[in-house]
Amino acid sequence: MNFSQTSFSRRSFVRAALAGLGVVGTASLVGCGGSGASAGSQKAASKTLTVAASPAPHASILSDFAAPKLKEKGIELKVREYTDYIQPNKDTSSGEVDANYFQHINYLNNYNEKNGTDLVSVGAIHFEPMALFAGKSKSLDRIEYGSVIAIPNDPTNEGRALLLLADQGFITLKDPKNLEATPKDVADNPHNFTFQEIEAAALPRTLDSVDFAVINGNYAIEAGYHVKDALLHEEAGSVAVEQYANIICTTPAHEHDEAITALVSVLQSEDFKTYLSQQFGQDVLPAF
Repeated sequence: MNFSQTSFSRRSFVRAALAGLGVVGTASLVGCGGSGASAGSQKAASKTLTVAASPAPHASILSDFAAPKLKEKGIELKVREYTDYIQPNKDTSSGEVDANYFQHINYLNNYNEKNGTDLVSVGAIHFEPMALFAGKSKSLDRIEYGSVIAIPNDPTNEGRALLLLADQGFITLKDPKNLEATPKDVADNPHNFTFQEIEAAALPRTLDSVDFAVINGNYAIEAGYHVKDALLHEEAGSVAVEQYANIICTTPAHEHDEAITALVSVLQSEDFKTYLSQQFGQDVLPAF
């Protein structure tokens, strides 16, 4: 062995030994929780949580309320906004995002059944009353025969819209408990309503061309419509709260993830109830 090889070996040994001591020292500091290691510990414990959400109110809730609360826990919350009801679930299943916040449990169950997926709910968060808004017709006192009502065209929200009209006595359904009713399931239609089935996101834009529209809460909020201005709306104490509360959704593999559990905890707090009341009034109600 020549001199250069011997020198290299000794230097390598020293560096390895020092590196080993550094690791042991860091571990000891973290274990003790001393003040000198607090910054390093927080950095080591930090985690990024990416959540898909509808723009309103979901993304607003996550960015304005949840993100600062999670930051205190060492979790960076990243919010990705989606304007449809399909892609967020696809991206959650693929791992593109960690979780999503836009849908109710019945929609999720229907999605899983239709797509062969196994996404799960990890907590009910809030409830957005679905409501009937005036279009060309401004009142329900004198409904013209053959009036046109726009309703969502996805299975669970279409049934929800029809249930709202049935609960208020404007139509009768063959099965009052059918959460996935369609216009074909209407048994009695005394006003001869014509139902125009429209993609949920497009419903606010139809109001100028139809007599009435039943609009999902999130899309109503985005368009500037509010429960207080509606002709009809779901009541807080109705079965709709149980069936249509908006949830945090993820994959079975992440169901018990600490960051997702922390998010649910933040969004099921008394502080959150106060926030909802102050920011959204009747438009968004707590579901816990």
